[in-house]
Amino acid sequence: MDFLGLAKERYSVRKFSDKPVEDEKIGKILEAANLAPSACHIFPFRVWVFKSPEAREKVAQTTRFTFGAPVIFCVAADPSKAWVRASDGRNFADVDASIVGTHMMLETADLGLGSTWVGSFDAPKLKELFPELEPYDLVALFPTGYPAEDCEPSPNHFKRNGAAYFTTVL
Repeated sequence: MDFLGLAKERYSVRKFSDKPVEDEKIGKILEAANLAPSACHIFPFRVWVFKSPEAREKVAQTTRFTFGAPVIFCVAADPSKAWVRASDGRNFADVDASIVGTHMMLETADLGLGSTWVGSFDAPKLKELFPELEPYDLVALFPTGYPAEDCEPSPNHFKRNGAAYFTTVL
């Protein structure tokens, strides 16, 4: 499938089967993260994979949006290591981490898996449960796995606001 086809067909999966995700596919998703571009080639991000039932249960203590996924990725950034625009002090750590998350989601879809971007979680609690996350800005969680047979896109998924998303070329 070409890129635009993939971008059009990919949707937020909110119901997963209990089929495990193969380690090879997890590796490819992590490779996609590593291939993401970064401001000034600094790469201030980190990705964790929560795969064990114990780890996923801890994550579930911080959000109701795990959707029964067999794998949950956490993408984080270290603002102290990111590029900062000199003219206004804008730190690009969250931008770099967001690009990583996007790469991961698109690779996930290309592998026949589903995922969704979750920003609604208790970051301080997640850091308490996983102390190794402490120095990072936790950007998003990505529940990932094989979509359940009866899973489908939300009714609003294919609605777009048309030209309002585009700007005029000046």
